[in-house]
Formats: sequence, C-alpha cells, structure tokens
Amino acid sequence: MPHLHLHLPHAPHFEHHQMRYERMYPALMLYAAILFFIGILLDSPSNILLGLQSIILSEDALITDYVQIAGPGAALVNSAIVTALTVKVLHLSDEVFNGITLVVVGLMSGFALFGKNFLNILPIIFGTFLYSRHAHQPFRKFAAVSFMCTALAPLVSYIALDNGFGNLFMGVLTGIVIGFILPPLAAYTYRIQNGMNLYNVGFACGLIAMMIVPLISSLGGTPTIHYHWASGYNMLFGILLTSLCLTLILLAFTAFHLPPWAVWAGYRRLLHTSGRSPSDYLRMFGPAPVMINTGVNGIVSMICLLMLGGDLNGPTVGGILTIMGFSSFGKHVCNILPPMFGVVLGSLMMHWSLDDSATQLALLFCTTLAPISGYFGWPYGILAGFLHASCVLFTSGPVAGMNLYNNGFSGGLVAIVLYPLIIAIARHRKIVIQDEDFFEPLDHDEPMVPPAFHEIVEDKDI
Repeated sequence: MPHLHLHLPHAPHFEHHQMRYERMYPALMLYAAILFFIGILLDSPSNILLGLQSIILSEDALITDYVQIAGPGAALVNSAIVTALTVKVLHLSDEVFNGITLVVVGLMSGFALFGKNFLNILPIIFGTFLYSRHAHQPFRKFAAVSFMCTALAPLVSYIALDNGFGNLFMGVLTGIVIGFILPPLAAYTYRIQNGMNLYNVGFACGLIAMMIVPLISSLGGTPTIHYHWASGYNMLFGILLTSLCLTLILLAFTAFHLPPWAVWAGYRRLLHTSGRSPSDYLRMFGPAPVMINTGVNGIVSMICLLMLGGDLNGPTVGGILTIMGFSSFGKHVCNILPPMFGVVLGSLMMHWSLDDSATQLALLFCTTLAPISGYFGWPYGILAGFLHASCVLFTSGPVAGMNLYNNGFSGGLVAIVLYPLIIAIARHRKIVIQDEDFFEPLDHDEPMVPPAFHEIVEDKDI
C-alpha cells in the first residue's frame, strides 16, 4: 500500500471542490426520475404497487429477477426509489461527488432490479452510520461504502421474513451489524487485492457471508439459492439502454462547451489507463470523456451479451448499469473485453455454456478484473476471465446466494492468486512493483485513497 499524504483542504478550496461537481446532484436525481417515469409507463399503478409488495416480501437471494416476479414497471420504480434514496443520502452526508458517486449510483440502480429494495438496504446503511460515530469520523467518509455493503441485503430480507428462523427485529439487527463491521474489513481486503479487483467490497461481503450463512444453518435456518430469470424483454431493455448510452455520448460533445477534438482526445487518453484501483476518471479527465466512456461501455457490453444469445432482464441490465457506473472508476472498452473473451473461451471448453444465467452474469461482472488486462496486458485479462467464469459458478453455493456481489468475491479470489503469479512470471519486464506504480502517473491528478475509506484530498483543476 503506498504512503499517501492526506490533508484536509482549507475551507475555500473545499467549497470550490464541492461546487465543482454540484451539478451531478440534479443530473442524478433526473436519472432517478426518468427510471420512475418509464416504470409507470410500463404498467398500471395498481400492478406496480402489487409488484413492489412482491419485491419487498421476496427473500432476494441470487437470482431473484424483479422483472420476473413483479414486472418491468415495478422493477424500474423500485430502482428509481433506491437511486433517489442513494443520491439524497450521499448529498445530505456532504459527500463530495466524484467518480465513486457514479459507481455507487450505477451499482444501486442496477442491483435494485434484482436483490435490493428500498427497505432491505436501510439497516445496513444505518449500521455504517453507527460505525462512523464509533470511529469519531463524519459519515461522508463512509457514505459510499455504506451503499456498497448492501450486497448483503438478502440476509436482511431472509431473516426479517421469518422463514422459520428469524423475525423483523432480528433482520434489522443483522443488517445493522453487517453495516457496522464491513467498512474496516473492506479497507483491509482492498489492500490484499492490490487494486486488481474493482468489486473489492464484494470480496469483503463474501467473507462475511461465508460466516453468517453457515451460522444461520447451524441455528436451524435453511437459506437456499433462488432462480427467477425473465426472458422476452430484449427489445424493451435494448431500446432503453441504447437510448441512455447514445444520449450520454451526445451530451459529452454538446453540454460542456468543449471542442469535439478535445473531448475525443480526453477519451483516447482515458483508454490508455490501466484502470487499476483507485482510478477516478472523473477527476482525471473530466465529465465529457467519462460520459463517452460510459455510453460506449454500455453499448459494447449489451451487444456482447445479445450476440451470444443472452437475455436482457433485471440481472443482466443490472450488470450493464454496473459496468456503466464503473466507467468513471476503472473500466473502459480496452480493459473489459479481454476478461469477457476469457469467459466466452471458457464456455467453449468447459461443461457449461453461455445459455446458463450464471454464465451470462459472469460475462458482465467478470469486468471486475479489468485492471489485470489493463495493467499486465490482454493475455492476462483473458486468463483472468477464463478462471473467473469457472470460479464464480461454485462460490454462490456456500453462501446460498446471499451475497449479491458474488462475482466480486470470485474476482477477489482470482486477483489474489493471479497477482503474485503474474509478477513472478513477468519478472523479466517488471522486477518490483513500486509504490508509485500503484497509481496512474498523471501529473494533473493526486493519488486517490481506497474508495472504501476515501478522505477529502486536495486536487488540482483538470
């Protein structure tokens, strides 16, 4: 872990830093409003209310496609409510909006289509708030990670809904405990993965789930993996995703009063980064190149899925929105394609195929290992995706689907194993990984602190 020189900025600079991205708040609330508007157009109010009831009363273990159990209208309305709640809490916490903000919003709006609802995430967020009080730190330092920790929201739902095991009080208490203990664990697991797994919190959540789920089973509970998978919505979600991505690309060239060549040059420069965490593209390149990157990544990942015969539904659209969110923090088309090709290659050689729902999710979420291909080269990225696809198919069983970021857990295992092996194999071209090599050598940006425990670091104007 590199030695970071952290300092709190003076008040005038802090105000400037806050104002710099203040326009993100209304833009993200508009995104939530659009999700809500599309949702109510797709179904009647009565069906949406019934669908939301089904969502709230679902155990939410992987794979629980809200589009399947509640309909696309209710699923999008739930995503809208969760997204608006996320943005509002981040704003009220005085969190400085940056690349991680876009990651969290993409993550929450995506997983609100298959596992998170506006009730089962609240105890975990409150638990992280209590941890910030215990640590005598402002909540803004942990606001982003509090939402990432909601990967274990199915545990809250499972226990709260009884299932012959728990009750509402026990479910809420479990969520509070999870939110309280995950921030320090996520900070530790971040270091041991060397920035090679973008879904670091998913790895930490997997470790917690590996302890809690066996404990529940020992106490008489019977958590089980679910399978709710919708099909037949490719046209609907294809149109919606394409419209969103093309709008972002168009706005990148028109909304920031920059010449097109400058916007394109920024995007091309972004493509030359490794994506090794932490890489806050919003701070490094500004909003216009990030919006192009987000739109391109969304279109490319959707095309890859459809070309291989996949379905667009709650889980896969959630995966694409997650990729789009991480387009501001480590992912670009050059470093996500090698791991995805590794998954495809695995499907040709192993006893599973891309028709399997879990494999379709692995195709999208294997991009958590994008820094491996970006940092060490595309052959290692293909190897990482190849290994990840097989690993992820067997890691959800022990935790009964209770960790929504199961690909983050598997990605962490692959990263921890591959990193030292690659360093040893490639020793002839890179003998020692220096501390300064951990960050992108860009002279116009300060090194970022791990997203799980980011501090306010004074940065220079882009």
